[in-house]
Amino acid sequence: MKSWKTILFLSLLVAFILSPFASPHPDGLERVAENLSFAEKATSALAFSPMPDYTVPGISNEKISTATAGIIGTSVAFAAVFLAAKALKRGEARD
Repeated sequence: MKSWKTILFLSLLVAFILSPFASPHPDGLERVAENLSFAEKATSALAFSPMPDYTVPGISNEKISTATAGIIGTSVAFAAVFLAAKALKRGEARD
């Protein structure tokens, strides 16, 4: 099996390259919110989002901003899974 560093690098590379090509159209949840007329209620929650609409505030280039958001999201998800796997492995070692 590949090392976790290789997997992380490949994941970040894919996130950086593919994130700017994400569809600008609403995803499934946004589409349902629009169809059922409660999308405007969610806009107040977006004001507190660290990366609203998959962009990083302060980066003016939209593609770079989206790629950066993809890298941040991938890093956070990877860290959560990595730490959970370590905790589970540690728990198995005790048994």
